[in-house]
Amino acid sequence: MEMPLLSVAVVPLKGCRPWEVTAGHPSQLESPDIPIFVACLFFPALGSITHLAPLIARLWVPDTDPGPPRIGSDSASLGPAFIKMSFCCSLHRERLNFDKFPGKSPRPNSPFRAARIGLAFDGVDSEEPTPTPTPTPTPRDLAKPDDPCPMADYARLKNVLLVLQARRRPLPDGDTQQDPASQKRLLVESLFADLDADGDGHLSSSELAQHVLKEQDLEEGFLGCSPGDLLRFDDYNNDGSLTLHELYTAFQVVQLTLAPEDRVSVATVTVGLSTVLTCAIRGDLRPPIVWKRNGLTLNFMALEDINDFGEDDSLYITKVTTIHMGNYTCHASGHEELFQTHVLQVNVPPVIRVYPETQAQEPGVAVSLKCHAEGIPMPRITWLKNGMDVSTQMSKQLSLLANGSELHIGSVRYEDTGAYTCIAKNEVGVDEDISSLFIEDSARKTRLSVGNMFYVFSDDGIIILHPADCEIQRHLKPTEKIFMSYEEICPQVEGNGTQSCQWASAVNIRHRYIYVAQPALNRVLVVDVQAQKVLQSIGVDPLPAKLSYDKSHDQVWVLSWGDVHKSQSSLQVITEASTGQGQHLIRTPFAGVDDFFIPPTNLIINHIRFGFIFNMSEPAVHKVDLETLVLLKTISLQNHGCVPQAMAHTHLGGYFFIQCQQDGPASAAPQLLLDSVTDSVLGPNGDVTGTPHVSPDGRFVVSTAATSPQLHVQEITLQGEIQTLSSLKISQGISDVAFQHSFTHSDQYYIYAPLETEPDLLFLELSTGKTGMLKNLKEPPTVPAWPWGGPRRIVRDSGLFGQYLLIPAQESLFLVNGRQNALRCEVPGVKRGTTVVWVGEV
Repeated sequence: MEMPLLSVAVVPLKGCRPWEVTAGHPSQLESPDIPIFVACLFFPALGSITHLAPLIARLWVPDTDPGPPRIGSDSASLGPAFIKMSFCCSLHRERLNFDKFPGKSPRPNSPFRAARIGLAFDGVDSEEPTPTPTPTPTPRDLAKPDDPCPMADYARLKNVLLVLQARRRPLPDGDTQQDPASQKRLLVESLFADLDADGDGHLSSSELAQHVLKEQDLEEGFLGCSPGDLLRFDDYNNDGSLTLHELYTAFQVVQLTLAPEDRVSVATVTVGLSTVLTCAIRGDLRPPIVWKRNGLTLNFMALEDINDFGEDDSLYITKVTTIHMGNYTCHASGHEELFQTHVLQVNVPPVIRVYPETQAQEPGVAVSLKCHAEGIPMPRITWLKNGMDVSTQMSKQLSLLANGSELHIGSVRYEDTGAYTCIAKNEVGVDEDISSLFIEDSARKTRLSVGNMFYVFSDDGIIILHPADCEIQRHLKPTEKIFMSYEEICPQVEGNGTQSCQWASAVNIRHRYIYVAQPALNRVLVVDVQAQKVLQSIGVDPLPAKLSYDKSHDQVWVLSWGDVHKSQSSLQVITEASTGQGQHLIRTPFAGVDDFFIPPTNLIINHIRFGFIFNMSEPAVHKVDLETLVLLKTISLQNHGCVPQAMAHTHLGGYFFIQCQQDGPASAAPQLLLDSVTDSVLGPNGDVTGTPHVSPDGRFVVSTAATSPQLHVQEITLQGEIQTLSSLKISQGISDVAFQHSFTHSDQYYIYAPLETEPDLLFLELSTGKTGMLKNLKEPPTVPAWPWGGPRRIVRDSGLFGQYLLIPAQESLFLVNGRQNALRCEVPGVKRGTTVVWVGEV
């Protein structure tokens, strides 16, 4: 029975072994009743139907064949009749179609069981084999088993021709430095020039006959082959001659092109949508396309959001977020010298917050209404009063500050009462919110304000400080009782003459509660912000030293040391943290934990899925699912000899910055960069060392250390690239860093950084590098006797709209006015107030 030409999609599905193909015996391959197939190979490591170049071959699959499928060693030249066919490969196991072909069933363990075999003509699948006109055979298709130059020998002949050409006309020294593919192309061009005796660009049979090989040049066993067989096997257009292009095809020389205008392609997509990046590299016999991000190959990674490379080798990204922004490159496998760069820009619709949402003022006072907007590109802000544009009413009385983000009224009057709408708009969206203003003779205060306060946890209890008035609003003494248990918040310890408190870490829970750790008492206190009381205590494992709030899942992570040597450390999770009571304590299975990191949320990124754990002295970070508390993977830092000490994250480009522990007095190791898209280490962050601090919008990274005078400032561009803004050398190390939003430019930040040993506060404008120093803030607090103390001198900001910063001294607190860049006041009588939380609008 004569078999028709078939399209065979050899598709090892996920979990299957890759199909290994070997060259068959010439007598088998040249049998006239063997069907001709095309095999479209796929590798399961790609996790998709990525097309790895069609392999045109003669496959022999007899009923009793005990060996693997076999192909001819010169599989790329079967003639025009075969090449003109349209073939289709499919990945659907349920459509296996072996029973359509009598006498040709797959072997029991053959990879064809995970494939579909069917007919495909002109790109249209057909479930039933239909009669097909027999293609016009080429001389090669009519080869007989006793052909003096069978296909396998012909392939070896071509190798000999190239070897002899390299001897006859060696490549110039410069060309020998090129990659093997380029050298092969040059040898084929040299061979063509020698064979083309008349220089007409065509190789005739007579010209090929003149190129006689000596017997010593040929291996015994294929003496029947000669250069004339090039015309017999590879004259695809049957015109009786060979062009250089046909000779390229015969020798499988890859000719790739990329138009100059396509070398860099910029794609812009809105967050949440999907996008496709298509490689513009073209050429006959083009190898499979390799995609890279930050120098890392994506094709063989099982990525959640980059999961399909398509039959045209395009890169598919589903549900794009800002972590995907950056540069992606594509090149043909083995030809990295020719590559295309795709710059992926991600646009984000505006998200805004206004402050205050409502306020009542008396006539004659100055009032400000603030609107903070984030988005990509940066949104434009406009204000409406009762639906009317205020930009037409600008005067000395009414002005817009900081790119329109602040509406200032110099002296309010009754007619200024109204609803002020802030509208933020960019190319991909709009957002708005209302700030209401009431002007009354006696501005009513329906209740005492409990928001916009610093909570300072000191030796003498809990201080609630109002920064605008520079006064302590409430002081919860150590003897104050816990509401639900009636225990003292800081019980008397035997042997101590005074009743004092020990605090380690505190977190703000949606401006409703504060959770604060008491290591010596093995518990976490819950402070009710509305009532300004300690509501309850939650018992945890010994020595709770660090708390972190996972806002996305409303849970507080608690790291307990077990003892001062961290020999029995554990991680616990307090669920339903914002309810204030009825919480549950979950003990995670992670042991030997030294520290952990949960990326913060912001206006654009409001949900975080993963956190990271560091183990004792281990050069690795462990990625954890924050919802299920399951370990997902371990990312080794062994190649860089880095034991992680601290991490920071920016959603722009998806970078993690890892500080490595310093061994001894030697110079600190550079930070490492980790790509959150691929969970791969990119390498050192230049020569940047120290602890990384990222601005609330993710744009700026400031790296400092208490033991180093270097201060590094980097910016992440909207194309996802890291750029160095400045590298400063100051008199000594930095103890802590706080970001302050600019009051003149809505998209800029300052930092305030207390020096490690001097009573001074450094001021730095990030975009310009302008610096200043506030001096004589008294001596910093003494180093605590307990080991879980944080930085020697901290600095805390007052939130998105706040203008005050708090810096503790040994027995007092300093408040700095960030708008005026000046000292506001000193609050005396507060000893070791080194645990501080800001609570905004309640």
